[in-house]
Amino acid sequence: MKHRKMMLDGNGAAAEAMKLAKVSVIAAYPITPQSPIVEKLAEMVQKNEIKGKYICVESEHTALSYVIGAQLTGVRAGTATSSVGLALMHEVLGVASGCRIPVLMPVVNRALVSPWSLWCDHQDTMAERDSGWLQFYAEDVQEVLDLILMGYKIAEHERILLPVMVCMDGFFVSHSLQPVWIPGQDAVDSFLPEYTAKNLHLDVKNPMFINNLTPPEEFTEMRYQQEIAFKNALVEIPEIQRKFKDLSGRDYFLVNTYRCEDAQAAIVCMGSMCGTVRHVVEKLRDRGLKVGAVKITSFRPFPGGELRGVLSPVPRIGVIDRSAGLGAEEGPLCLETRAAMEGKSCGIVNFIAGLGGRDVTEKTIEKIFYRLLDDKVECKKNWIDTGPDALEIRKLQCRYDLDKV
Repeated sequence: MKHRKMMLDGNGAAAEAMKLAKVSVIAAYPITPQSPIVEKLAEMVQKNEIKGKYICVESEHTALSYVIGAQLTGVRAGTATSSVGLALMHEVLGVASGCRIPVLMPVVNRALVSPWSLWCDHQDTMAERDSGWLQFYAEDVQEVLDLILMGYKIAEHERILLPVMVCMDGFFVSHSLQPVWIPGQDAVDSFLPEYTAKNLHLDVKNPMFINNLTPPEEFTEMRYQQEIAFKNALVEIPEIQRKFKDLSGRDYFLVNTYRCEDAQAAIVCMGSMCGTVRHVVEKLRDRGLKVGAVKITSFRPFPGGELRGVLSPVPRIGVIDRSAGLGAEEGPLCLETRAAMEGKSCGIVNFIAGLGGRDVTEKTIEKIFYRLLDDKVECKKNWIDTGPDALEIRKLQCRYDLDKV
């Protein structure tokens, strides 16, 4: 079958990619805004478009446990989740990464409670950033499909063998209908061969312990092996991206830059806001302002070396975090960016925006660029889109003295 074009939302693209990858065991638990993924996968199994087993389980914890067990038998298995569902998987995430089981899981980003929310921010996946999973962030629906196909090949590479989250912004991507180019099955099969277990494998004829109690004499070394796998991923991912271009004609990079060559200020961002940031860059360039944008696709492993190379000449760098980073000096993306830039000091400024489904608008992005160019913004966590009545909404019975904060 040749490449074809379809109108899909992000959830539909995720299901289509998992079908193309020939996932043969699916464990499903619905949660807004991820539910359409497992619903579409159920339809595909019912219509025999996916040849395999589909099981509805009682929780997200069980869904991932089931997938791990299935994949240990030597098949490609899958599930999907969001927000508190991902949080409920927390214990099992470490089993997948520690046992080096290359599961791929679409995660539809949604704020964690409380306050209760159905809408997007990145707190759910940022809470799991050190769980041993690779994390890729899709800007649009096409990237959801492409990153999932690449993600399987990355996860299953013998020098990596780590699980992968492909993250998409809830509703902004998961429910946005966009035209998507879908590669033919033969082309996908040549890019992504049938799954073969390269590490642990359950075999009734040759029983073995898996995830047994590990003594202190071995634990650190096993963690170190995972660290080396992340370093290997930084080397192998670009090669897999080049091979995917041969399949699709589309370029992918760990870091994408836009008009940064002569920029006096640049914004670093992830996910669905990236297109808006590029649009604002064009608007401000038309006004004679030298600004640029940097999109991070791979948050884990974090491409610090590449980021340092493109941002070193830029005097002022703004980093937009769609996660509050409560209690920390800065949000997670800014902390990683500052670490990558080493001695850049106050040339890097953090902005918190887009929490709980709030749109990151052109107006917000323009405000960030003008603050960076004015060189007056403080190098601290700036809540850029917070309303003037922030301390009055559902007011707590405690005192806030902003002069001392």
